[in-house]
Amino acid sequence: TPLVICAKGIEQGSGKLVTEILAEAVPGAVPAILSGPSFARDVARGLPTAITIAAKADIAAKLQAALGSASFRPYASDDLVGVALGGAAKNVYAIACGVVEGMGLGENARAALLARGFAELGRLGEALGAKRETLMGLSGLGDLVLTATSPSSRNFSFGMALGAGKTVADLSAPGKPLAEGVATAPALVARARAAGVEMPIAEGMADLLGGVLPPGEAVLRLMSRRLTTE
Repeated sequence: TPLVICAKGIEQGSGKLVTEILAEAVPGAVPAILSGPSFARDVARGLPTAITIAAKADIAAKLQAALGSASFRPYASDDLVGVALGGAAKNVYAIACGVVEGMGLGENARAALLARGFAELGRLGEALGAKRETLMGLSGLGDLVLTATSPSSRNFSFGMALGAGKTVADLSAPGKPLAEGVATAPALVARARAAGVEMPIAEGMADLLGGVLPPGEAVLRLMSRRLTTE
């Protein structure tokens, strides 16, 4: 019987993906992970939703058949690393896009940040053995676009409030909506450094969320980086 992970994140301290945590916590388990652009309220209303279900090929096919319906469309994959990484990292970039929106820096800046953030994700994914097509798919680019552009996204809204002048402490008070990217940012950066991958946007967000830099300085640091090839 497979254990299907529906959580998204990276463990603080160890930098492990949720699939790696499962393998360690439940030896011998048959792992699977479900992720993609899927606000729960839309799923509950029966609105069209497409996600990725990753597991060994035969298991993924069985889960796809069991979970699929006219409005809920699971696409099968065997790339657990890519699905887990995309679902975690997109929350960090969603906060970054929200900061740009909250500071009123314009749609050009937000589009550039989204594209360059996805490039960072691709570099780390390649280093960790993820498949490029996974990161280009629903659980990578698809989830990133939804989370980093929708006012319904907790992480995007959190970033907007930061960009407008709120503090992390204000926004993290008891009773406030959880923005998963706050805890994920430093863990993502740590995992990238261990893999020898440079991720300047994620690093800037980790410093901003950790109180090292205010939003304006974090953006200025990114804009002051040496120009290079795409």
